[in-house]
Amino acid sequence: MAKQDIKRRKFLASAVAGATGLAVGSCNSHVSAKASALPYHTLDQVLHDTVIDKRQFKEPVIIESLELLVKDQNYICQVRTTEGALGYCVSNNMQMVSLYPIFVNRLQPFFIGKDARDIELLLDEVYVYKSNYKLQNLALWVPLATIEFAILDLLGRISGKAIGRLLGEIHHPEIGVYRANNFRGKSAEESLEGIIENARETGANAIKFKIGGRMSSPEYPTGRTEKLIPMVRNAFGNSMTIYADSNGSYNVQEAIRIGGILQENNIDFYEEPVPFDWYQETKTVADALVIPIAGGEQEPSLHQFRWLIANNALDIVQPDIFYFGGMIRSMKVALMAHAVGKTCIPHISGSGLGYLYMMHFVSALPNAGPYHEFKGFNEQVPFSCDSSDFTVREGKIRVPSGPGSGIEIDPDFINAHAPVKA
Repeated sequence: MAKQDIKRRKFLASAVAGATGLAVGSCNSHVSAKASALPYHTLDQVLHDTVIDKRQFKEPVIIESLELLVKDQNYICQVRTTEGALGYCVSNNMQMVSLYPIFVNRLQPFFIGKDARDIELLLDEVYVYKSNYKLQNLALWVPLATIEFAILDLLGRISGKAIGRLLGEIHHPEIGVYRANNFRGKSAEESLEGIIENARETGANAIKFKIGGRMSSPEYPTGRTEKLIPMVRNAFGNSMTIYADSNGSYNVQEAIRIGGILQENNIDFYEEPVPFDWYQETKTVADALVIPIAGGEQEPSLHQFRWLIANNALDIVQPDIFYFGGMIRSMKVALMAHAVGKTCIPHISGSGLGYLYMMHFVSALPNAGPYHEFKGFNEQVPFSCDSSDFTVREGKIRVPSGPGSGIEIDPDFINAHAPVKA
């Protein structure tokens, strides 16, 4: 195991430093030692500590109303205090179109009259309110994340701090991006054309491409992955950071075989080699390979992330801030990883203003990876921003630094939405 760790560190040193120009020393943050079992008390201390410092708010922030508004399947959470302060979140609309009854019936009533400064305690309490824990997964976490983001926007506006500053220190005022793509079902040659075109659109210095058939489905065309991997590396050369995502396509034996091909081509991480809830199998693959293993997009449980981190099943944690129930829970995952020298590269689900919230989250990560997923901005939500023009320049985007989310959504756009009735 010790030799395996040394090999993985060498892989990271060559792949990350060679591909991105980063100092070799920085890549050690991607991986922790596999030579010995990690004491769980290190991670438990992270889980015990609070993320939001309540002391920065001198007066109670009492929630008078919390509504979910909708127009044309665009969902906005609006939270108002007894003093008239407002906070907003544009939700993950792809999921909320199915989940809005849970927001209205199971979550919304709980928050009325509560002190928004107690947001971390409230997240724990609402989990058991009406036995909501029985809904754990996207059904609960996406609506709850929507509420949390609106409350963080509210608290940021009241304190004059950006959301990232509420979560911790600002480590990344701008973030590097990578462009993900999915050309499954196309030939290796057609896939490569699309990958190259996507890279041109952002000028990013990193990309992620899809391999396998997705969640153990047969790959089509057969043999696409083995052919595509070296084609992508050859097309971009060693100056590009390249990630590969199998979306749980393989069993352990096949995952290790494909991982070997990825290693031979200096691919920089291998995401979800086996189905996401195959925890022991993920560890088995990680132990067998040198390439860093990434995962966590689908993970709903803090306790399971604790296991994955403690047992070195993942080198890179990827909580999705909507799918995982918000930035506070996701920050605990990131800080557990940080405590043992691992990296966080969060996943971002599409639609709404998810990318905006991900930017704020990454800005506060002490162990953020060098590149983060970019899916483009939602041009259907009109807003203004004085601190960022949301333009990708040389592969980077400036994070808004204004209060709360740092943007002002057009009031007429908000007023055109009506309260959701479940």
